[in-house]
Amino acid sequence: MSVKPYKLLKNIFAMSIFFGAIWMLLTWSTFGILNLHLSEPKSIPVAVKNTICYIDYNDSRPHVSNNVSLKMIYYVTPTYPRPEQVPELMRLAYTLMHVPRLHWIVADDESVCSEPVLNILRRTGLPFTHISSPKPFIYKTSNFPRGVANRRAALEWIQKNVSDGILYFGDDDNAVDLQLFDEIRSTKKVSMFPVGLIGNYGVSTPIVKDGKVLGFFDSWPASRTFPVDMAGFAINIGFLKDSADMPFIAGHEEDKFLVSLDLDIEDIEPLAGNCTRILVWHTKTAKHKKSTLKVNINKLTSMDKYHNFANMLKEISRLGLANLDSETGIKSFITRNRKTYESISVL
Repeated sequence: MSVKPYKLLKNIFAMSIFFGAIWMLLTWSTFGILNLHLSEPKSIPVAVKNTICYIDYNDSRPHVSNNVSLKMIYYVTPTYPRPEQVPELMRLAYTLMHVPRLHWIVADDESVCSEPVLNILRRTGLPFTHISSPKPFIYKTSNFPRGVANRRAALEWIQKNVSDGILYFGDDDNAVDLQLFDEIRSTKKVSMFPVGLIGNYGVSTPIVKDGKVLGFFDSWPASRTFPVDMAGFAINIGFLKDSADMPFIAGHEEDKFLVSLDLDIEDIEPLAGNCTRILVWHTKTAKHKKSTLKVNINKLTSMDKYHNFANMLKEISRLGLANLDSETGIKSFITRNRKTYESISVL
């Protein structure tokens, strides 16, 4: 019995879809998109356009004595736009403002230079470098690997402009004990120390005996040579090599970077009381969904009695806490007592 032509075409079409899907899966795997958790994950070499937004080498903090005999610490902070960005950077800023001889490098995952970020940097009085470092388009639909483009941009700037000092990667949601800065200044090659609030163990730390690192305690070893957190090491910039690189491999950024330095475990300098104390924590602020408020901000601004309130709404929009839209969004109200509500969407 012969197969009807339309059934034959239907079968051919189904088979082409099936084999097409197989081909796509194999292609994606080759490029490393599906093998993020393999023992030897592959990196995707992609270029991004970075912009040096602003550099200020002046330290205008009157309360800090900047002894030039102290090594400069280059504190690299990757950040990205979100409602929590400004308050987290501000919280970190008030820690760094107490640290002598520190240059803050903030690399922002944004295609334009952020005015709110620049304003925070200027207010600190710290020497700083502000970089616009958007992550590659291929990662725009994913949260991973976050921060790599930012750190790569900071590394590029350091390699071009700095020959002496200490490099440290500190995220904008980290909490840092001031003692850590005193300790990492003595780093000759690479120093390491515990980081609190990491994974299921609650800590990521080297294991030390007689001043030497014997191994590592981390809840996600993942066949890494150096299973450590990004906040758990500092590097003498003189030890940075031209080969230093941080690939776009989620979860392996720290390890591959340290391996690219030709680091041996015998070279590691344990700090924080032979890794018995926690001086830095990877805290995480709860994520907030960015709201859109239904309000005609131009009309509200023109009303004398709401002039200050309109400026407040403009401020939350400028800081990225909420959007303002005259056509769509959440209906919000002004209350004068427990019985009177006035909708700002109709003002």
